[in-house]
Amino acid sequence: MKLNVIPEGVNLNALQKRYAVVRARTEALAAPLSPEDQQVQSMSDVSPSKWHLAHTTWFFETFLLIPFAPGYEPFDPAFDYLFNSYYEAVGERVARADRGLISRPSLDEVMAYRRHVDAAMAGLLEALDDVEAAARVELGLNHEEQHQELLLMDAKHVLSVNPLRPAYARPAPAAREATRELDWVRFEGGLVEIGVDGEGFAFDNERPRAKVWLEPFIIADRLVTAGEWRAFMADGGYQRPELWLADGLAAVREGNWTAPLYWREAAAGEWRAFTLAGERPVADAEPVCHVSYYEADAFARWAGRRLPTEAEWEVAALSTPTCEVAGGLHPAPAGAAAGLRQMSGAGWQWTASAYAPYRGYQPAAGALGEYNGKFMCGQMVLRGGACVTPPGHARATYRNFYPPAARWAFSSVRLADDA
Repeated sequence: MKLNVIPEGVNLNALQKRYAVVRARTEALAAPLSPEDQQVQSMSDVSPSKWHLAHTTWFFETFLLIPFAPGYEPFDPAFDYLFNSYYEAVGERVARADRGLISRPSLDEVMAYRRHVDAAMAGLLEALDDVEAAARVELGLNHEEQHQELLLMDAKHVLSVNPLRPAYARPAPAAREATRELDWVRFEGGLVEIGVDGEGFAFDNERPRAKVWLEPFIIADRLVTAGEWRAFMADGGYQRPELWLADGLAAVREGNWTAPLYWREAAAGEWRAFTLAGERPVADAEPVCHVSYYEADAFARWAGRRLPTEAEWEVAALSTPTCEVAGGLHPAPAGAAAGLRQMSGAGWQWTASAYAPYRGYQPAAGALGEYNGKFMCGQMVLRGGACVTPPGHARATYRNFYPPAARWAFSSVRLADDA
């Protein structure tokens, strides 16, 4: 199987260094969490931090060491069952909702598993001469970076349901920076191309490059703010059926949604939000975050606008000189600068596009073909990248996806409209 994600002249020294950096960063992100924190599964969509540490290791063991390192001895054959995620071709696995029941192996054993696999990978990388194996290493590193973001998303949910509402990191003062009034940037549309064309790593769902016809459109120069969201709430946004898709209204009623996830009303009109730095007052200038597609769509309808399609979003993103990457643990305000802002580095941005293949898409053969393609139903595309997305991981063509009711991702809203 040829993944066709990196050129043949791969720099092995750079790949070795990148492997060490990515693996170390995962452990650094988990370090502020206690062993007890790392065991908790607070809802079915959340995975324990310990499981993320083990699963990302399982990926390298399963897809690189076993097929490409003759004589490699798996750390524990039982881990093949415990830490498989959804790869049917590999075999049976623990159900996603039951990952919190894996109290053993201990965190110490999982860390020993990482050391075992890292030592074997060092030997494999030292003598790597197979283009396919090199492509799998790059895929594995990008896979681990995805789990770095998931680890923070999941840890935030775990800590939020703890009665003590503990902080993951030292609290920082809430941003009070002023944000300009929302403005619009116009694009003429026409026949455009989206997706990846050429060398360099990309996930298979970003290929092949696709032609799309766009009518003229406008797109907001920044994300919707928490203050604007509060106006939506004050106008009865969560109670007005005419604003909601049928499934969205059902989700609102079933979940008793009255505000974004992690917001709570401490007193009349006084909202506080749980962040990875602990709970603090909602800052009106910051982007709203942790809202579902249903909420984003309802807000757009309330505002008299719509969400951008993913093609519109990509055309707009590629028009900017750079995609800023803010980093940190919470999205920062857009500030007072003019032009398109917050295209990345704040919150993932819901689009109006269902997650579907580009024309001519073909998943890879075998288990690795399950990475993206089999999820192309019942999901909506998000674009951009969030404050917790690893630096350099996202790009303008990157297609994230979640079910429309999902709220625990760092998801935000950018408006668009016909020109």
